[in-house]
Amino acid sequence: MNDLLAALLLGLLEGLTEFLPISSTGHLLIAQHWLGPRSDLFNIVIQSGAILAVALVFRERLLRLALGWRDPEQFDYILKLGVAFLVTALVGLPVRLLGWELPETVAPVALALVIGGVLMLGIERLLASRPTQAEVGWNVAVWVGLAQVVAGVFPGTSRSAAAIFAAMLAGALARPVAAEFAFLVGIPTMFAASAFAIAEYVTDGGAPHEDWAALALAFTAAALTGFAVVRWLMAWIKGHSFAPFAWYRIALGVALLLFLPR
Repeated sequence: MNDLLAALLLGLLEGLTEFLPISSTGHLLIAQHWLGPRSDLFNIVIQSGAILAVALVFRERLLRLALGWRDPEQFDYILKLGVAFLVTALVGLPVRLLGWELPETVAPVALALVIGGVLMLGIERLLASRPTQAEVGWNVAVWVGLAQVVAGVFPGTSRSAAAIFAAMLAGALARPVAAEFAFLVGIPTMFAASAFAIAEYVTDGGAPHEDWAALALAFTAAALTGFAVVRWLMAWIKGHSFAPFAWYRIALGVALLLFLPR
């Protein structure tokens, strides 16, 4: 397959799956099985496109937080975002340096997809009869930070799914409130993870012999697709549950185990 077309497809797939609670890792694993593996630099760059997308979607919210930080309510929210990020960094960095993470191979990714799907259904059912809250508590910030670490240890978990459902469970938050907090925390988290991965890549002597046109195309595709997906998801969850995504995860995990080589 033409390299530009393959790069375009991978960029579209990254943007489509990074923020839906269905695991971009699982989908890229399938895609690269057919389209060929890509360098670490390629994967980092297309993830950066997805980060840019979510920052653009929430640009007005970010601007309000930046300009209104003197307001006690806005400052409180900023602090909670900071706590969630710090928990992820302080717990996640030692975990990463010690190598405590499962490989991005079929079996662990597929199992994480299935287990995550079952947990999503269970949490949705548990919270269905409970009144929802609109205020993010400090416990939510801590649990969202820890959930992001779990997602890093178990590829296929989905960072967005882990963060959103941790917020819903810890604070009985309404889906849109939980998703907004998870996505906003994801911006510094994913930027930091990408910067750390690039630093590792350079330190390890990585010489990026890339097709830069293909890389730019994939980055642009991930950013544009991610922008559309996040906007759609935020509208969808105002009136729908995450159950369809949970069932999709379970079906995908089973399909991976049955049809892709270990």
